[in-house]
Amino acid sequence: MTYAASPHFPSHTIETAPAAAGPMLEATVAKFGFLPLPTARHATAPLLVEASHRLLTLFDKASLAPIEREAVVLVVARSFGCDLCRNMHAQLLASYGAARELVDALTEGAPIADARIAALVRFVEATLRHTGGVSDEDLDAFVAAGYTPEQALEVVVGIGAYTLTMFGNRMTRSHSLR
Repeated sequence: MTYAASPHFPSHTIETAPAAAGPMLEATVAKFGFLPLPTARHATAPLLVEASHRLLTLFDKASLAPIEREAVVLVVARSFGCDLCRNMHAQLLASYGAARELVDALTEGAPIADARIAALVRFVEATLRHTGGVSDEDLDAFVAAGYTPEQALEVVVGIGAYTLTMFGNRMTRSHSLR
């Protein structure tokens, strides 16, 4: 895949990045086995790398199952048009054992057969659409699908974490194929 170059945000390595970004870059390589392009470019600002790392680590602690967390990410990625995020998180979703039909539906915004995941997707979409100000009906439907009010707020953590990273991806030109 080829992504647009950015004259302002070079693709750093662990060796070329500012020293303050080093520990988070090493943690990213340990998690994925490589340094993703967005992280390499985000390293221009160690604060962004650290903030992203901390928020993503916190979201990983959510009581939502890994497949549910990836569903949140894919809805956000579709909303912000982050092709790289869609591709990367579709692969992660599949690695967690999600059926191909679910992966395709989440990446394409198609109907989802699993009622619980479909309710989660509708809730994430409503949360994004209403910038958090979801209706009681939205919350009732989310809870009726078996989720908790705590998990509704965990969705906010996921949206916040991935909004931060995807905004950084867009600014550094590492979000879409060119």
